[in-house]
Amino acid sequence: MKKIALTAAALAALAANPALAQDVGDTVMGNDGNAIGTVADANEQGVLLTVGEYQIAIPAGAFGTSEAGPTLNISRDQLVQMHEEQLAAAEAALTAALVEGAAVVTADPQPLGTIETVDEANVVIVREDETKVALPREMFAVDPNGALIARIMMADLEAALAAQADAG
Repeated sequence: MKKIALTAAALAALAANPALAQDVGDTVMGNDGNAIGTVADANEQGVLLTVGEYQIAIPAGAFGTSEAGPTLNISRDQLVQMHEEQLAAAEAALTAALVEGAAVVTADPQPLGTIETVDEANVVIVREDETKVALPREMFAVDPNGALIARIMMADLEAALAAQADAG
């Protein structure tokens, strides 16, 4: 077995210039030789890969290259399965967090209020000033610490509420 020693400069160059297999439009190949998906967007940190109906974010450092172009050490079916498992886990966490009395913060994060009611379509939040706001269920997420977040900035919410009041 032949050993190759990389100098510190060579390692630094590799770290600074990861295999940039992230050109928009590139087809990414799996470890089974089949196409996984197409690069939709990319930067030095990550790649947004279109795989069927999904847009999956993948760290830029996960990509390799081959004669066929950019590669991942996973098959399309494995990646889709992992993504669907993550979506199911996120949905389960959200369902568990969307309960009456739960505190909600905005994306910037500022306290929004507490949940009064939840139904299949909307979540009604009672704000600190006792006003209520109803937001669609799909606007909510759970952060890695389990906190419930409304995916809107406070300023945007206030502007939308003001516009609604002016129109009404």
